[in-house]
Amino acid sequence: MSIRTIVKKIIMKLRGGVITLRPINTPRGNVLLSYITDPFFEYKEREYTHTNIWECREMANIFLASGYAVDVIDWKNDSFIPKKNYSYCIDIHSNLERLSPLLNKDCVKIFHATGSHWLFQNRAEYERLFNLQQRKKITLVPRRTLTPSFAIENADLVTLLGNEATENTYRYANKKIFHIPLSTTHSFPFPENKNINEAKKRFVWFGGGGMIHKGLDLVLEAFAEMPEYHLSVCGPVQSEKDFEKAYWKELYETKNIKTFGRIDPGGSIFREILDSSVALVYPSCSEGQSGAVITCLHGGLIPAVSYQSGVNVNNFGIIFKENTIAEIKEVVRHIASTPNEELRFMSQKAWEYAGKEHTRERWSSSFKTFVKSLAKKNV
Repeated sequence: MSIRTIVKKIIMKLRGGVITLRPINTPRGNVLLSYITDPFFEYKEREYTHTNIWECREMANIFLASGYAVDVIDWKNDSFIPKKNYSYCIDIHSNLERLSPLLNKDCVKIFHATGSHWLFQNRAEYERLFNLQQRKKITLVPRRTLTPSFAIENADLVTLLGNEATENTYRYANKKIFHIPLSTTHSFPFPENKNINEAKKRFVWFGGGGMIHKGLDLVLEAFAEMPEYHLSVCGPVQSEKDFEKAYWKELYETKNIKTFGRIDPGGSIFREILDSSVALVYPSCSEGQSGAVITCLHGGLIPAVSYQSGVNVNNFGIIFKENTIAEIKEVVRHIASTPNEELRFMSQKAWEYAGKEHTRERWSSSFKTFVKSLAKKNV
């Protein structure tokens, strides 16, 4: 972290944890954005580490371009007290409930849902952990559970990163939901020279933290029983010591499984994995819209994913119906036995879909449309 960044953070702390951004001309109003403040300090260093870095910054920029002054706070900031009128307040989790009674009555409150409903997500993860306990006679700790939030109950409108699967977890609240397609941190040229005949026996699991949540346990157990197929594991397994210990044999002592650990999606190793593999296997139990899946679509991998991944796979992928070890094995064998030309077609369609629906340009266009609708009171 640079000296300049440290100084900026000290100044922000003295100002109550608020970053204030102003448009060129006199503001037409104010926007309160309860999201993350890091993008306004360490943007270049972290731009490609997570989609929320660019998206949060772009969200603020779009409101600025529309003539609004923007105050940005972290979504975990539980001490900020509004001292001005806001046209809009946007929050990603639980701050909206606290802020609602403190805001001016005509402020439009927007819940920016970046994941599934907290109750759905927590239940889903505990079910996975319980099933693991019954199957393997071990207990691991939850890593992706969320604190309770009544953001949607306090919101006037919802912007959602996700598809129908994600929306279904919020439908009970009967709020108007505006879909924003997740952007991406990385995109790649289509792998024209991929040897499909060799790649069709090579698969990938790629994800962030929460190995049980994202189904790596199921995938490892499936591939351990299928020595004829190869699995590349790309994710921070070393940071979850209880999981690593429980699956040490599968991760490090099984010939057809290679564990790369945390990997740079923009690096040459990951590119080699994409270019030599046929499909992503990702039975996550709860997402908003999985950035890992979208990254792999940009790399031309065929998605074999859970409905709960929040990503549409149309005619170029497979949705797991049960997320079981038996089903994973069945799907892997089905993909490996599919004719090469059909696999190449699916890979091309996956890549084209990602390039059309999940880019920074597409995200920006969707959010600009939403902001214009706000101004016209059409949402």
